[in-house]
Amino acid sequence: MTSSQAAARDVDSLTAALHNLAWTMRHAAPTQAGVPSVATSDLAVLKGVLASPGLTVGALAASLGLQRPNVSSSLRTLESQGLVERAPDAADRRRTLVQPTPRARNESQAIASAWRSVIAEAVEDLPQEDVDVLLRSAAVLAKLNEAVRTRLAAPAG
Repeated sequence: MTSSQAAARDVDSLTAALHNLAWTMRHAAPTQAGVPSVATSDLAVLKGVLASPGLTVGALAASLGLQRPNVSSSLRTLESQGLVERAPDAADRRRTLVQPTPRARNESQAIASAWRSVIAEAVEDLPQEDVDVLLRSAAVLAKLNEAVRTRLAAPAG
């Protein structure tokens, strides 16, 4: 096996591990937090609203790299669940701004807390050497996330 084949295999293993962990956490965390689950597409929009409250639908869609009609559909669902609200812009009443509700903020915090608890408990089951590697890798994983987001946001070509 060549070094490039070994590197490709390692990247495949990392990709699978990250995907599996994200999938497990995404589906288990709401239950652990005692809050209703949100569809994946709606969750992406909700995370965008929580991260950047007060955007217009168009600006939110652009920031997420999604089509405006898809974001509008998700917002209708999230509004019906009491997680977001739309209100006219005080500076320009023609514009409508999207805000998370207190319920959305509370549930987001509950899910984050559930994630921390589950991960903290799971880490206790690992050998200390693995825990040390995991804790040191947090900064690298944050950099990887940013690099992936930058590549995904770049125009194709």
